[in-house]
Amino acid sequence: MEELKRTEISTLGEFGLIDHITKGIEFVNKESVKGVGDDAAILDLNGSETLVTTDLLLEGIHFDLTYVPLKHLGYKSAVVNFSDIYAMNGTPKAITVSLGISKRFSVEDIEALYSGIRLACSIYGVDLVGGDTSASMTGLTISITCIGCAGKEEIVTRDGAKENDLVCVSGDLGAAYMGLQLLEREKSVLAGGDGVAPKFEGKEYILERQLKPEARKDIVAALKAAGIRPTSMMDISDGLSSELMHICKQSDKGCRIYEERIPIDYQTAVMAEEINMNVITAAMNGGEDYELLFTVPLEKHEEVSKIEGVHVIGHITAPELGCAMITRDGNELALKAQGWNPLAGDDGE
Repeated sequence: MEELKRTEISTLGEFGLIDHITKGIEFVNKESVKGVGDDAAILDLNGSETLVTTDLLLEGIHFDLTYVPLKHLGYKSAVVNFSDIYAMNGTPKAITVSLGISKRFSVEDIEALYSGIRLACSIYGVDLVGGDTSASMTGLTISITCIGCAGKEEIVTRDGAKENDLVCVSGDLGAAYMGLQLLEREKSVLAGGDGVAPKFEGKEYILERQLKPEARKDIVAALKAAGIRPTSMMDISDGLSSELMHICKQSDKGCRIYEERIPIDYQTAVMAEEINMNVITAAMNGGEDYELLFTVPLEKHEEVSKIEGVHVIGHITAPELGCAMITRDGNELALKAQGWNPLAGDDGE
């Protein structure tokens, strides 16, 4: 028998696999406006733009229940979906929640998980409208689909960046990744026994950024109040480098960002020093910050600079210039998508 060719998924990675399996897909319904490749799909339902996004979280891959409380996990699971809708300049309206549950979980455990989901829905004004449950052989699986809306002229995708646009980010970067490193470090200390207690003093901010992130609804509102419609936008879930390269690839542009302008919190810098990691590496590649990365026209510099929590970190260039960061000493480093890749091989490819 002829041996079938076998390609390891790790050779493509997450986004390479998505590109591969969705290549050539054509819509058959006029209501389908935009599909794979953005933070959310766009459907035109009777003239109203509907946004749809979904996330899958697997125990042992996306979260570790050794140090993640179930209520926090529920909250985070919902918020990361809201973030995708805000990243399209939309408003999340409803979610469905599907769970795969193994026998080791009790009713009280699922109540705790749902209390976090319901808290997030209450804070962000989102309805929990349905879902599904199933038995699981491998722990806990969470799949959330979020439905949102936006005016046709308000939606912002990843492919609209123009040359000379300003590159902006909200908040600060690298904190969630440093929070994860702290949790992993203290987990290993606890594994040693001898009644050693974890040490989190002075690290509360980075812990919260990892365990209880927030979607930047406030930044979307502030941009609208200032009369600014970004030319492109996405949230930072896989690291600044990866997301910038997505925007530049889909917009057919290059970019230049400046190391000295990348916003970093004090606790993030302290933790990076403790574990002997370059803090810029954490900010560029750490992921899970769920801040907004967006571009605005150059003439909006004064207006966007006045928005609290927004930082201008660079500008968009012609595509042939590629994507690079200008270091503090003036050197130019090409950006690489080194953020977390769940489908990479054991060798980190």
